[in-house]
Amino acid sequence: MPADPEQGAPERAEPARSSRAARPSRAKPRAARPLIGITTYHRETSGRSRFTLPSAYVDALRAAGGLGVLLAPGDDDPEALLERLDGLVLSGGGDLDPASYGGDGHARTYSVSSERDAFELALLRGALARGTPVLAICRGMQILNVALGGDLHPHLPDVVGDAVMHRASQTEVASHPVRLETGSALAERIGADALAKVPSWHHQGLRRLGTGLRPIAWAPDDVIEAVELRGEPQLIAVQWHPELAGASRQGRGLFAALVTGALARSR
Repeated sequence: MPADPEQGAPERAEPARSSRAARPSRAKPRAARPLIGITTYHRETSGRSRFTLPSAYVDALRAAGGLGVLLAPGDDDPEALLERLDGLVLSGGGDLDPASYGGDGHARTYSVSSERDAFELALLRGALARGTPVLAICRGMQILNVALGGDLHPHLPDVVGDAVMHRASQTEVASHPVRLETGSALAERIGADALAKVPSWHHQGLRRLGTGLRPIAWAPDDVIEAVELRGEPQLIAVQWHPELAGASRQGRGLFAALVTGALARSR
């Protein structure tokens, strides 16, 4: 029998809904980790050409909540790198070329790389111009000083002797106490104005300070162990190796301070 036109088309039954229908996730979105560049060591040309970096730098940054990316020397556009970064770690490693600060060569100078020097000097100057948070470690603090017009002692034992061991050898870390200026930003970050022991691995040191720098920490022989730069609260510069100091405030605590600054900048 044909359908009654006054009743209209028969209604279609709605498809049954699965009891397993997807539910919206209640998980909170994970906070973005700041992207922080870490400079590598110089280009090694013996055997297979390569760039290297001790894993302690990456481990310390990850433990502090940062997302690390390695920055190898030789890139001719540091500004393009800085545009993508929320923070910067200048690592330790070989000596600066004395020519970079108008100094004389020394028989104990090692692992000099003009390629690395030029790259890091340009990178740091760009970071300072942008207000990028920076953690400058050992050689990194020396790069900072040279970038601002300062110079270095090419071999500290010639100046201060061996009473304080700043380096056991080119391949062995040493340790010594450090005193910090009371009330300095670094002392407040660390929560102390004296440290019984810091990992030390250098034979060069700051001599004439660059423009705007002032010393805020010293070894027992008065070698400068940390500086701050006027108007740059997000710059941390230490001569010791915080990546080797474990979870202490003078160790990974400095990486945590860098990450905090980088997070604030990235928002």
